[in-house]
Amino acid sequence: MAIEKIEKDVNGIKGLAVITPKVFGDARGYFVETYNKRDFDEAYGEEVIFVQDNQSSSTKGVLRGLHFQINHPQDKLVRVLSGEVYDVAIDLREGSPTFGKHFGVILSAENNKQFFIPKNFAHGFLVLSETAEFAYKVTDFYHPNDEGGLMWNDADLGVEWPLAEYGLTEADIKLSDKDKVNPGFQEYCKGR
Repeated sequence: MAIEKIEKDVNGIKGLAVITPKVFGDARGYFVETYNKRDFDEAYGEEVIFVQDNQSSSTKGVLRGLHFQINHPQDKLVRVLSGEVYDVAIDLREGSPTFGKHFGVILSAENNKQFFIPKNFAHGFLVLSETAEFAYKVTDFYHPNDEGGLMWNDADLGVEWPLAEYGLTEADIKLSDKDKVNPGFQEYCKGR
């Protein structure tokens, strides 16, 4: 993957990275190499082995997250194939100096940015466009009985979702039944 730019340890959170691949375009359209293990490992500074690719399609106002796997944590490399999302990662690493701190970034088909999220982070995204296709690579297989989650709008997390800027209110947010009952951050901390 020809990388134009990599921002590592974004917002002072070790391990988080925003990657902008090089896009080659002409009158016919464009070409972008979305992943190349050698180039990714070299740019990121350590080897990462992905074992599964996932893809979802969602409509405006859908919020997926904030999710994590408890005993089988995954590194994730996420990107948007069409549309636009606000993507968020929250540090849940035991003993991390940035425990509970978050970072969010706009990912879109237009900006081609990718977001690398290391193991032991909660992750979620909000669809800002009418529809969005979201793709991600992970370093461990999905274990349905190993899921954890945090409430998307928990005041202790302080995530500033760009609702008003995209004509959304909290009433417009579409959650899965499971995500409607995710605990807040303080409850999560007590249960660890």
